[in-house]
Amino acid sequence: MLTAYNLKMPHAVYGGENAMDNITAILKATGAKKVAMFTDRGIEGCGLFELPEKAVRAAGVDYYVLDDLPAEPSYMAVQKLVDEFKKQGADIIVACGGGSVMDAAKLASVLVTDEYGVKELLDQPGMAQKCVPIILIPTTAGTGAEVTPNAIVAVPERELKIGIVNEHMIADYVILDARMIKNLPRSIAAATGVDALCHAVECYTSNKANPLSDTFALQAADLILNNIMDACENPDAMTAKNNMQIAAFYGGLAITASGTTAVHALSYPLGGKYHIAHGVSNAMLLVPVMHFNEPVIRERLADIYDRACHEENRSAHTAEEKSAWVIRRMEEIVRNLNIPTSLKEFNVPETDLDLLVESGMQVTRLLVNNMRKVTPEDARSIYQQIM
Repeated sequence: MLTAYNLKMPHAVYGGENAMDNITAILKATGAKKVAMFTDRGIEGCGLFELPEKAVRAAGVDYYVLDDLPAEPSYMAVQKLVDEFKKQGADIIVACGGGSVMDAAKLASVLVTDEYGVKELLDQPGMAQKCVPIILIPTTAGTGAEVTPNAIVAVPERELKIGIVNEHMIADYVILDARMIKNLPRSIAAATGVDALCHAVECYTSNKANPLSDTFALQAADLILNNIMDACENPDAMTAKNNMQIAAFYGGLAITASGTTAVHALSYPLGGKYHIAHGVSNAMLLVPVMHFNEPVIRERLADIYDRACHEENRSAHTAEEKSAWVIRRMEEIVRNLNIPTSLKEFNVPETDLDLLVESGMQVTRLLVNNMRKVTPEDARSIYQQIM
């Protein structure tokens, strides 16, 4: 556990009923004249973009929309969007979408310059400086991207995803409006919800865990373990959906103060090479990595049990029993939500195992956070469990 730590956060976070209306007030208070709105065509197609667009229009400002962003985008695709943003300019960015949209907006906010682009930030993320303020509106309850200093992009030539981390990419304003996730398709709600669970558990069991990250990680784990099923299965379960949205936000704060571990590290090649959705790849690896780590994180998992198990007659008493309960609960959630657990479903051949191990072991930024050292042989064993 870290003995020196810090947590940088957005300037303001607005949640609850009619949270979206705060956009109008923010734009007026900041004196913005021109707004760039980042989203994707899926968000527009399902009508979710109407709420933030209405709030921007109510401020009486000029605005334009940038929506040409594929799922799980490469750094080149993000750079294309950034170039369009630089050409048109804006006083502030309003981004409405999932992790990819919000990450693209965060990168745009620090790339109003000709000195460097997304590619340069892959190797030197610290050079970026905030150029334009941003308002982030998540449309999933999972990534936590609305509050982290991270932006994840695919690097095709390395068949890997890479995280660009820079505190200047932390949002200025965040809008948590549960109406944005009310009608989220079950498969997306499930995958993103388990992604948020990974954030909570990984950060709580990270070498970088500290009192600040622990506060948010434990509360996130409690909220997710007790709300994810209802939030995914019941379209009208607005209390559960709101709890999941808050939990995802807390998970993002935990990442900012701590850091994820081997689950995320080993998932990056699955997204980078096979374009498997980030939440799905994390869900596949969550239980195998937890079993691998269990001997050294047992007491931490027992803490999660103590916080999140609300059974009237608790069946677990020892740290080992409590740890087993938490891992079993994770396994039940992944199974009951029908999230894929095998790479066979994505036609990944077993002959690619060596490539996966090689790529996964390159993600040292996250592997160093894992409390149990991961060797290439360990990574191979973990991947084999999902082949």
